Amino acid sequence: MTGSNSMSSGYCSLDEEGEDVAFFTAKSSFFRQPPKLVKQKEVEEERGPKALSEEELRAKIEDYNSTVSENGMKLGADGLYTGFIKVHLRLSRPVTVLAVEGTGLDGQAERRPMTVSEGQEGAGAGFSEKRTSFYLPSDCVKQIHISSTTTVREVIQGLLKKFMVQDNPRKFALYRQTHRDGQDLFQKLPLVECPLALRLVVGPDPELLSFVLKENETGEVEWHAFSVPELQNFLVILEKEEAERVRLVEQRFAVYRQSLQKALREDQP
Repeated sequence: MTGSNSMSSGYCSLDEEGEDVAFFTAKSSFFRQPPKLVKQKEVEEERGPKALSEEELRAKIEDYNSTVSENGMKLGADGLYTGFIKVHLRLSRPVTVLAVEGTGLDGQAERRPMTVSEGQEGAGAGFSEKRTSFYLPSDCVKQIHISSTTTVREVIQGLLKKFMVQDNPRKFALYRQTHRDGQDLFQKLPLVECPLALRLVVGPDPELLSFVLKENETGEVEWHAFSVPELQNFLVILEKEEAERVRLVEQRFAVYRQSLQKALREDQP
């Protein structure tokens, strides 16, 4: 099933025919570009995609499609183009989703996390407002169909909507991953960036560009993005951590005290 999400300034749909869960292993490159070429390429990428004429854009898309075996880009009559990008979901914290209550194979009601619909949309599927939290599979990959005007903000919102994630979109960010000199480099993309245009400029090589959805690491915690139950849960966790730290310190000094008392007893005549 392919679902389409209406976006404010772009098109974004999640392709169900692709694999929902897959593992991506970056290749190790033993060949390095000359420093001048690498520096020149970095400058071009920092400038971002430049405006292309219709002929240049058509040639660029044809060149891109010649390097991929499937899921190429298509240029529309309005000058916009569509294509596919893959987003790696690498979330270290659990996400909050709505729970769905449906009918199991044995005819009994069952409750499970509401992630990807399993053919029970519409009739026969009962929905519950109960929320639950769980971890998404490690480094799962989602292929999405977007247009050249779809922004990073819309990609994030589309992914969260697909997995029925109820968390605030500001908790997440889309990063560009580049494999260079044996290292994986990450750069946070602006919300107004257009991933498909970036993919067209860089090319289909995942070592040069991969998109990764991670927690938004701003350096400062945006407490207003959390709900009251979540904040209360943080306080409970902090209290438990504090109690555990106090217990460990008291235990350590108790051992010191016993050692000193033993030494004093041995020194007495």
